[in-house]
This record gives sequence, C-alpha cells and structure tokens, in this order.
Amino acid sequence: MSSHSSYVPSSGVMQWLDARLPLPRLVYDSFVAYPTPRNLNYAYTFGGILAIFLVSQILTGVVLAMHYAASSGIAFESVEKIMRDVNWGWLLRYMHATGASFFFIAVYLHIFRGLYYGSYKQPREVLWILGVIIFLLMMATAFMGYVLPWGQMSFWGATVITGFFTAFPLIGEPIQQLLLGGFSVDNATLNRFFSLHYLLPFMIAGVVILHVWALHVTGQTNPTGVEVKSSKDTVPFTPHATVKDGFAMVVFLAIFAYFVFYLPNFLGHPDNYIEANPLQTPAHIVPEWYFLPFYAMLRAITFNIGPIDSKLGGVLVMFGSIIVLFFLPWLDTSRVRSAAYRPIYRVLFWVFAFDCVFLGWLGAKPAEGIYPTLALIGTIYYFAHFLIILPILGLVEKPKKLPNSITEAVLAKHGGSGRPAGATASPETKG
Repeated sequence: MSSHSSYVPSSGVMQWLDARLPLPRLVYDSFVAYPTPRNLNYAYTFGGILAIFLVSQILTGVVLAMHYAASSGIAFESVEKIMRDVNWGWLLRYMHATGASFFFIAVYLHIFRGLYYGSYKQPREVLWILGVIIFLLMMATAFMGYVLPWGQMSFWGATVITGFFTAFPLIGEPIQQLLLGGFSVDNATLNRFFSLHYLLPFMIAGVVILHVWALHVTGQTNPTGVEVKSSKDTVPFTPHATVKDGFAMVVFLAIFAYFVFYLPNFLGHPDNYIEANPLQTPAHIVPEWYFLPFYAMLRAITFNIGPIDSKLGGVLVMFGSIIVLFFLPWLDTSRVRSAAYRPIYRVLFWVFAFDCVFLGWLGAKPAEGIYPTLALIGTIYYFAHFLIILPILGLVEKPKKLPNSITEAVLAKHGGSGRPAGATASPETKG
C-alpha cells in the first residue's frame, strides 16, 4: 500500500515547504489520495472517533492540570473549586470524565469490529499488537486518573487494586511500595499517579502514530476480508471515507454531548463525591464500568490452584485476559478473515460478546452468593474462546464462498451480476 509519492502541491508556498519538509505530501498521501476499500461500513469509523477523543482528553486534561492540586489534603477541594470557581471548569471536568467513558465505549466497539472482521490476521499482526498496547496504556491511564479526585471509591479502588501486586512472590511488595510511595495509599501515591496520568496520554499518542503507520503500510481490511486486488476495489480516502467518518463523529459526539450536559454523573459512582476517608470502607468497592469484566475475572478465582493461592490466581487470570489478545493472530487458525463468511464463528462471536457483557454485570455485583460461581463460568468461557474454540474451529469450519474481489461483492450486494463473465467463485475450503 505504500509507494513513492508523486504529489506536487499547487501553491507556491506549499511547494517551498514540501521541498524542505514534505508535510503537504504526507497529509495528501495519508488523508486525501490514500486508497481505501470501497465497501467500508460505519463499523470502520471508530478509529477516527478515537482520534478525536484522544485529542479532547489531552486538551481538557492539560487545562484541568493547571488548576488541580496533587495533594491528599486539598485534592478533593481543588476538584470542587474547578467545578465552581474556574470559568467553564464544570464543562471541562465533565468532558474529561465522561470522555474517558466514551473513549472506552469507542475502543471496545473498535476491538469487537476487529474481532468480527478478522483485522488481526496476516499481514496485520503488528497493527493488532500495537492496538492492544494502546488498550493497556488506556487502562493504566484511566485507573490513575480515577484516583485523582480523591473520593471514597477512588481511594479504596486504588487500595484494593495496588494490593493485588503483593500476590506476586518476592517482587510484589517492592512494586507495590514503588507505586504507592510507601506502605499505603497516601499523598505520595497521589503525586505518582498524577505524574503518570499526565505522561501516559502522550505515550498513547506516540503508539497511535505507529498504529496508523502500520495501518497505512498493510492497508485496511474490509467487511469481506478479501484483499484489494486492483484500483477498482478502492476509492480515495477523501471525500468517500472522510464524509462517512465525519457523519459518524457528529452522531457519536451528539450522544456524548447529551451525557455531558444532561447525564454527567450517570457513568460514575456516587461514592466518589464523598471525600476519601481511610477509616471508613465502602460497602462494595467497584472500579469504573470499563474495568468491570476484568474485575469479575479477578474475583472469580476463590480457590487455590496447586501451589498458586487464590489471590495470585486471580491476578494471573486478570492479566492473562489481556495477554491472550497479543497471541490472537496465531490462535485463530482460519484462513478466512470475515465472520460474514464464517457461519459458526459468527454465532460464537456473539456468544463471546454476551459473555463479556455478562462478566461486566457480574463485576458490579458483590463477591458473594452465586455471583463468584457465575463469574468463574464466564471466565472459563472467555479463555476457552481464544485457547480452544478459535484454534479448533478454524480447522473444522466450512466457510461460505468468498467473492473474487471487493468490487464483485459490492456489485452483488447492489443487484449486479456480482461476477465478471468467465470468472469463477473461490472454492469452499475448510479454514
């Protein structure tokens, strides 16, 4: 997909700049003339939406950092001062806090689109791995940001989560003390988390650049999973993709604006509007909603596994649920990318999606009664999907006939012949 650019700017100023720093041709080749598959749907618009939210989170975060005080004695009051006394401070805070939730909504939809259309398959393994790294950095950034308001749920969430590092023998306690700056969540912890929360978004931006670079090298996937074979299979990025991306952004931002102005606290926890009290533990300690599936997996292990105690087992399972995503390109043995042509996988994909939502619901429930057992069942299926189902399914599943090209699939969808005269369809093969 990459080749030497022949673009020459029409403006004299741009020609002068392009000869010394080829930014005009970089922008033109990447966002104007870049060939994109002609059959992309709205599921492929979340990359642009995520870029918008990353910029929004960084900008609002920088302004909020100008007024925030990273001190355990006045952190809570500084947030209240931002809400009441800083010009448009309430808007900036709500945009930043609600924006984090919508950032995760978009990234989860982006990930599940990749799972559905097989965007992780060869030759896009590095592209997928960079995406998982971005996801990990987002989780770390969000967790540390959640602690900064110094509310009850923030404080105790940090206490519980950092306490799990002690499950690792030998290295666990030193890591925990390094994170906390001592033996408990205190002022030193808040300073560390504030510094890292400010730094990590710029690291995310750097990995995003690599992610986009890898995308432009290998090219985008498409709903058919068939690679681009000629110029007839593609359209220029502008205006075709930009118009579709722009419309999706407007719709998504409209929903986001509704939550910011009318439901700003809907996705948060009411206990976080109570100042942190180390002497009073909340009845149920829960993280933000986007961590709930992993929290459910963490609590699902209530028994020892040989020499591994339940605490360490829960931590390993929680981290393992992310690590397994790095190996997904090699775990899925099917040669067919898109679930549109894999009837069995399509059903199992929706079962997996339901399992993730189910785990999220269980993560918000207390670790008592039948909930730990249900969480264990959901956790087992989560790992079984990647480690058992995908490797075996790719060997035994009989996919549907693939179109010879993207153009053929588009013509067939719109009532055309679907295949040029004399062409034959791809044979049905296993995997």
